[in-house]
Amino acid sequence: MTFVLNARSGNFNFCAQSNSRFGQGKCESCKEKCERSKLRKMVGCQKRRTGEETQDTYASKLQRKTLIAPAPFADEISCQCQAPHEKLTITQARLGTPVDRPVRVYADGIFDLFHSGHARALMQAKTLFPNSYLLVGVCSDDLTHKFKGFTVMNETERYEALRHCRYVDEVIRDAPWTLTPEFLEKHKIDFVAHDDIPYSSAGSDDVYKHIKEAGMFVPTQRTEGISTSDIITRIVRDYDVYARRNLQRGYTAKELNVSFINEKKYRFQNQVDKMKEKVKNVEEKSKEFVNKVEEKSHDLIQKWEEKSREFIGNFLELFGPDGAWKQMFQERSGRMLQALSPRQSPTSSPTRGRSPSRSPSPPPPWLFNKASPPSSPKAASASISSMSEGDEDEK
Repeated sequence: MTFVLNARSGNFNFCAQSNSRFGQGKCESCKEKCERSKLRKMVGCQKRRTGEETQDTYASKLQRKTLIAPAPFADEISCQCQAPHEKLTITQARLGTPVDRPVRVYADGIFDLFHSGHARALMQAKTLFPNSYLLVGVCSDDLTHKFKGFTVMNETERYEALRHCRYVDEVIRDAPWTLTPEFLEKHKIDFVAHDDIPYSSAGSDDVYKHIKEAGMFVPTQRTEGISTSDIITRIVRDYDVYARRNLQRGYTAKELNVSFINEKKYRFQNQVDKMKEKVKNVEEKSKEFVNKVEEKSHDLIQKWEEKSREFIGNFLELFGPDGAWKQMFQERSGRMLQALSPRQSPTSSPTRGRSPSRSPSPPPPWLFNKASPPSSPKAASASISSMSEGDEDEK
């Protein structure tokens, strides 16, 4: 992809005939084309040059850096539309014509306490047509107080609020309450944008009636749920709350137009609210502490149950009926009994283990008896038999 420098705008454009990037019209493949462009710029077609220059000049004059600068005031600049101002229809404007100028749309209002409903209405007015220039008229304090009522913001504050809205191209200060043909011609207004609800004021059932009859009225939609009157109603309804709020923020009772008694009442209520807030904070902190203690106690109880089960299991393994401690005690008691009891002599020993000298047998009991002759042959024979039996027993 390659680019060529546009001789009129100074920007690089895509060149399909070259394979290299270049600048200042020095592309070989487009050299002839650039030369023709320069020649046309110097001597070229008067009709095309006049149309392009008129459109470019007007667009450059209308160009505004909306992101870094506020919209200008109408009395500080003159109308930039130099082309003949021809009357347009809504159909023509929606088609994007005329090409030499944008469609000039006018929206007016009080814009007190500028809010999102105002911004949405201006956004609709700005986007009614493909190419539009939005002028916003803001009524002065004198007209507003005369026909509508007292405002919260003064006219200077309301002017500045409109200047910093992104959809606004120009702000008209001290706008008329009823639009006149002279005002429309002075600012070269093509269409007027406003909601379609009849606006009765200044002795008229609808101040936009003649605009609608002329075919210059374009309706916008209101934003439900938000308006300046609604905001003021909220403030009035909660007046005590906002008075106490501003007293707490350092405003004096004189600045708030509050009496001495009400000032003391509001300050006492502020102290009560502070105490309630402290009590509430203490309750919340105590609840958090109790919750933390409950969580920790639950964890501790759970850990204690686990440890107790483990402890009981270990205790039973040591001291239970079949525990290791009983077995160890039995082993040690057996060893102690074995160590304390004397050794037993063997009941019999082999013959070869005996000593060669045989110990004498005890004398027969008949030797200790008094020697007396047998009284009869039967007694003698009995004694002999007992002696023989004794010898056999010894054997």
